[in-house]
Amino acid sequence: MAEKQEQEDSKNESKPSFIEVVCKSSGKVRRFAPGTDAAFAVSLINKKLLLDGVSSRPQLASHIEAVKPGNDSEEPISFGPTAPLVNYGPPWVLHTVDSEGSRSAETESKLPLLYIAKIVLALLIVFAIGTILMLFLENLPALLLYIQYNM
Repeated sequence: MAEKQEQEDSKNESKPSFIEVVCKSSGKVRRFAPGTDAAFAVSLINKKLLLDGVSSRPQLASHIEAVKPGNDSEEPISFGPTAPLVNYGPPWVLHTVDSEGSRSAETESKLPLLYIAKIVLALLIVFAIGTILMLFLENLPALLLYIQYNM
């Protein structure tokens, strides 16, 4: 009985009770509890990147993948936002994927200008509609009197 308990304890000691994710931007290893949502892990990694202040514009992570190092033929396993983090064993390594890798700096700078222009246009339209409605309601009594006396 005691031998079985010792064997179970040694098995539990060899298997870590956490999952390690390597951050590509900083190179640091972050540890998470098994079953942690991938979206939570990504948001926590991104917050720590911003707080560390290693560079003025750190490359934020978009998602987490499991890859086999040195095996380019093996397809990486991508974790969706609600997927729990899972350790697939010794050859597999969990790492972050940078979100800025696919976007250029030129499109990033154009996006805020486009959004600001759309917001300004929407505000102008709302004010124009409000002005037209206000003028109509101010002149409604005179219009009703005109229609009543002419008919």
